[in-house]
Amino acid sequence: MFPSLNTASFPSIPYTLNPIPSAILIPMTIIFDEDKQNRKLNDLLHKEEEDLVSILAGKYGVEYINLMATPINADALRLIDEKSARESLVAAYALIDKKIKVAARNPQDEKVLAVLETLKTKGLAPELYICSVQSLEKAWKVYKDMSFAYESKAGSLEISSDEIASIINEIKSLPAVISIMEKTMSANKSYRVSRILETAVAGALAIDASDIHFEPEELYVQLRYRLDGVLQEVIRFDNETYGLLLSRIKLISGMKLNIKKDSQDGRFSIRLTIGEVEVRVSILPGAYNESVVMRILNPKSISVSLEELGIHEKLLAILLKEMDRPDGMILTTGPTGSGKTTTLYAFLKKIHNPQVKIITIEDPIEYHLPGIVQTQVNDKGYNFLEGLRAAVRQDPDIIMVGEIRDNETADIAINSALTGHLVFSTLHTNDAAGTFPRLIDLGVNSKVITSALRVAMAQRLTRRLCKYCKKETVVEGDAKREIEAVIESIVDKALIPVDRTKMWLPVGCEKCNKTGYKGRVGVYEAVLTNQKVEDAVEANPSEREIWAAARDQGILTMKQDGVLKILNGMTSLSELGRVIAMED
Repeated sequence: MFPSLNTASFPSIPYTLNPIPSAILIPMTIIFDEDKQNRKLNDLLHKEEEDLVSILAGKYGVEYINLMATPINADALRLIDEKSARESLVAAYALIDKKIKVAARNPQDEKVLAVLETLKTKGLAPELYICSVQSLEKAWKVYKDMSFAYESKAGSLEISSDEIASIINEIKSLPAVISIMEKTMSANKSYRVSRILETAVAGALAIDASDIHFEPEELYVQLRYRLDGVLQEVIRFDNETYGLLLSRIKLISGMKLNIKKDSQDGRFSIRLTIGEVEVRVSILPGAYNESVVMRILNPKSISVSLEELGIHEKLLAILLKEMDRPDGMILTTGPTGSGKTTTLYAFLKKIHNPQVKIITIEDPIEYHLPGIVQTQVNDKGYNFLEGLRAAVRQDPDIIMVGEIRDNETADIAINSALTGHLVFSTLHTNDAAGTFPRLIDLGVNSKVITSALRVAMAQRLTRRLCKYCKKETVVEGDAKREIEAVIESIVDKALIPVDRTKMWLPVGCEKCNKTGYKGRVGVYEAVLTNQKVEDAVEANPSEREIWAAARDQGILTMKQDGVLKILNGMTSLSELGRVIAMED
């Protein structure tokens, strides 16, 4: 055992309690985290809101849904446009077959009921739920991240976004389109990849571009529009984005994703409020990646009347007379992009009436004409030849063949024109006189060509001078010598204008995208089949011999027609020289 200690025996030890130096005192401070407290308060308010909405669900007799923990289906969401969704306090969040689930803050609101009726008109069966405002906000955020467009069926792209509609309806200049494309490109990767195609197509439609070109280089990819026949650069962007974009283009165009070393062709359509726009897609393997060209077949640009094409009144009178005949063939020729299809449609619209049956064989159907049987060739056996064979068995009065490409199609078209049908078609030749040697090369008997073919016409498209900024100038110097030489070659002197002292030059303004040109007008020429031409054709002639035989007809050549349009202020000398060789 330890002995007990007697504390009294210990000596007292004096000590002093020294204060802690003030220099090392640590003040006791309480820090208030306002952001943290606000978050807690918001969480509490949100929970109270959810609890309240859950209680109201029983009152309204609808099921409660909390979208904060529910995935939002973009295809469902887009069926109600963002503006309507926010105004009505609704969001569509799920889509299964025809059933669409719609969440609303107030299920009995008239705006909500109107939205549901609209969905029913689209063939959908809406199911209504009640939710909080914070749930709606979460759903609405998805609008920013989803693509403007979606596939409603194979090869059909539907554009329904208000933003895209505003591009098409309001923006009419290339700089404005470039600005929108730059904003799209500057966004995060997933955003820009999902939207670049739709934005590019919408921009092209907005400024009436005919083609969209994606051209990969070593360090970048260039996007260009063909505007009034001339390519204009829009933007350059990175190759990584283009790789993802290329896959999407192939997917919606019905092409094979794994083929990269062969050319491919495809198509898709865009459904707009103005109608359906067909887009033909061509992909070509290149040095750095595959290049893409998309041709936009806009019904608005094709629906032009015969009188608006720019055909000279003398030739127009001849065409109208020949179209009144019950049989024969009228051919229009020229390279790709020269407006041949537009001319054929103008013929059909002019001649169509309830007393005649018209059948077309097209690739593709670019403009739907009421009252006309239009068929489209495909890669499953229905080509121009089979279409023409089938068409003649349908008892037509008029047949339109999109293009004569081979001997058999040419033979049937010629025979149809000889047996009581009026036939319209196109052919690839440089000029009107070249039509006859080309048909002979295709194996058509030269003796029946002139019996069937009434008019061989050729055309090119030149840009129209902008009416807002074109500048008048005096015809002098080299321009005067060039114009006078063409004027002197006109056989029918009655067609020569009295005033040949002035012409107009392109300037450039906001309305024409600083190009000096807005829109296009055709220049035309034609050769009629008469005795002199018939005699020449039987001798297997050259183009020069056909022109010599047709000289007495007095119809303007494309060069002569173009010069008259220059003197009338419709186009410029430099523009005519771009599409036609001014020297023989």
